[in-house]
Amino acid sequence: MAAMVGLGPLQPARSATAHAAGPAVPVPSMKKIKVIQFGLGPIGIESLKLAADQSWLEVTGGVDIDPAKVGRSLAELTGAAVFGAAKVHPTLEALIGAVGQPDVVLHTAGSSAAVSLAQMKPALERGISVASTCEELIFPALKTPAVAAEYDALCRRTGARIAATGVNPGFVMDVLPICLTGVSREVTSIYVERVVNASTRRQPLQAKIGSGQNPDDFRAKFAAGKAGHAGFQQSVALLAHAMGWKLDEVRETCEPVVATSRVVTRFFDVAPGQSVGIHQKCVGLCGGETRIKLDLQMYLDAPLPHDAIVIKGRPDLNLVLNGGVAGDDATVAALINIVPRLLAAAPGLRLMTELAVPGWRNPRGVENGAAAT
Repeated sequence: MAAMVGLGPLQPARSATAHAAGPAVPVPSMKKIKVIQFGLGPIGIESLKLAADQSWLEVTGGVDIDPAKVGRSLAELTGAAVFGAAKVHPTLEALIGAVGQPDVVLHTAGSSAAVSLAQMKPALERGISVASTCEELIFPALKTPAVAAEYDALCRRTGARIAATGVNPGFVMDVLPICLTGVSREVTSIYVERVVNASTRRQPLQAKIGSGQNPDDFRAKFAAGKAGHAGFQQSVALLAHAMGWKLDEVRETCEPVVATSRVVTRFFDVAPGQSVGIHQKCVGLCGGETRIKLDLQMYLDAPLPHDAIVIKGRPDLNLVLNGGVAGDDATVAALINIVPRLLAAAPGLRLMTELAVPGWRNPRGVENGAAAT
């Protein structure tokens, strides 16, 4: 499957932003940032659990369309008593009507940029900023340029910001290699390889990569856009945008990895001949040459998981993270860590490259011997 690329509908911030994001860590006298959680699937629940440990955040409620969750307390769903009476509401409007506006919505409810933006429209219209894990929002102008321009204009009018983050896309295969080029005099190509042992991941991801499926059925689902790793082409687009490369074409392929012996996880029992995951590739071509190549191998019981980045240029750079970055934990951490940087950015539909460099902040505030920056 191949897609033509036109990059550039997103405009840079109109004025310089305070990329220092104010104090890196709030002191006790500072007002807490009010957040709500939109989407209470596995990632949303983990997001809440991590948010509960942050002294600089106040969670005022959650939103989910599941009738079995609506009305229940966040404390009950997460086991975190700190949430007190905060509960789940059926819509964002209902939550705001009950507890008032948050500063930021934590959005973990979809992969489609158009769908996620529509979900967040009530927040953006009110000037509420949104941090999302939506894969296509990593570079929304790639597939939906008109929609991206519409929501960018909306955010600029209301003072809201929306940006997507995550581990992949959002860090390992795009933001991290971009950061590495900060010491480059010249870059001629970027290669990123990620090998993930999917047996350690949540059930929805194991299902999305085709675990236990007939390989031909999986190929048909991928061709229809219903399977595989979302956001791959957007990572290529973000890399090209950051490098100033105008791509002629983006090519994406995906083949199932087929089991040669029985594989058993907490969620699947896969027989030989069935799919255990994916080998997905995406390349960006410029002037007939491959400038960007991303290679993702994500399957059950994959040996020697790792993340590797090879940048050709001056100097050549080669980085290997043995064991790789743990997907689910890192996704939730990225979502929480982006909050203060998002609020410090200029209003608009923002890219990760337009925010301050991502980083951890002390959940307990400033401690002895630690200085705010």
